[in-house]
Amino acid sequence: MEFKANKVDAANIEISATLTKEQIEKNLDTVAKQAAKTMNVQGFRKGKVPVAVVKQRFGSKLLEDARGEAIRKVIDDSLKSLDVKFEDLIGEPSVTKFDVKEDGNIDTEISIAIKPTIDLGDYKSLVPEVKAIEVAIEKIDERLTEIAKESAPLQKIARKRAVKDGDFAVIDFEGFVDGVAFEGGKAEKYPLQIGSGSFIPGFEEQVVGMKYEEEKDITVKFPEEYQAKDLAGKDALFKVTLHEIQEKAAPELNDEFAQKLLPNEKDVTLDTLRDRLKEQMSGQEKATYYRDEVKPAFLETLVEKINFALPKTVVEQEINFALNNRIRAMKEEELNELKDNASKVEEIRNELRVDAENSVKATFIIDALAKAENVEVSDQEVTQVLYFEALQMGQNPQDVLKQYQEAGYLPAIKMSMIEEKVTSKLFDEKAK
Repeated sequence: MEFKANKVDAANIEISATLTKEQIEKNLDTVAKQAAKTMNVQGFRKGKVPVAVVKQRFGSKLLEDARGEAIRKVIDDSLKSLDVKFEDLIGEPSVTKFDVKEDGNIDTEISIAIKPTIDLGDYKSLVPEVKAIEVAIEKIDERLTEIAKESAPLQKIARKRAVKDGDFAVIDFEGFVDGVAFEGGKAEKYPLQIGSGSFIPGFEEQVVGMKYEEEKDITVKFPEEYQAKDLAGKDALFKVTLHEIQEKAAPELNDEFAQKLLPNEKDVTLDTLRDRLKEQMSGQEKATYYRDEVKPAFLETLVEKINFALPKTVVEQEINFALNNRIRAMKEEELNELKDNASKVEEIRNELRVDAENSVKATFIIDALAKAENVEVSDQEVTQVLYFEALQMGQNPQDVLKQYQEAGYLPAIKMSMIEEKVTSKLFDEKAK
């Protein structure tokens, strides 16, 4: 077996080799003998199946295994000759050529990606200027009023008037399609918040202006994507009666209100609640500021200033991912154009290459930054985040976790969390 291994750069290895017929046949004998020891074949005792029978029954599969073993041997010998460790490899080696010759020999070429060496240099000097985040007292009191209003009880308005946006209209309603009442389309004394968008589009707008004990026919059209398929896209008529209008009681911002929101703390005052809310709102605004303004500028600078070799196979995977997304978004005529003009696909790949390279580069830089800053994210932290988000969305956390695991999303989520953690740490240091 002959091979030539070449370290193209710090992140890529190219191997060309000739797998000899003799080597493959030797491997075939070995895998056939191993298989014969454990294989169940009718008419033979287990472990006593003749090698010739095994080859006859399972020849194509055994030949595939024998060739695979020959490729593994080439890769092992190549890595040793270049003094490269297996743990430095990224992903699986890619066989780019596999040419079976008439004499039984096989000419093959293999590409291997290895972890690039990254010199971050004085990376902290590349962190952009970070402004201090201050939340105005007016914003805090505005948010306090919203919270108080959200938790306040509903009460009947002091004087009768017509329904307006933001009111809670207490109504009876019954819905009909083609003159027939449909299941789930009837309720009594239902408190509908006008402007909430919780009813069929167009319904709430037609309640606006109704007066006490007024009866009104409201016509709407169910959305095409409505969950009840027998109603989707159909016109409906609702007979509606307005009984009364309610609104949230005017909130009182005082120490008692603060104590209700912070029941586990002692000596709570309204100022205590303001301080807690200021801390929370500052954190939210800072996170948004970091994510939308500071981080994009920082990553762009890192990608521009820090140079190193990129693993070609990883870049190609990123291009393929972007290409698939582009194709999924295409219209039928665009897809037909691709089928008729194969070179168009290559044009698109070339268009996507720079962004793909920058994306891969940024990922490796973030990984290097995390190591330099001793930033880690445990699997437990990833699980906790997914659980919390699932609960917020009213979903079963176990089902969401299982879905993400099966889809292979967990590594990407973990990397995203590491990115947020390490960049926030650097930005916080800069802000100080």
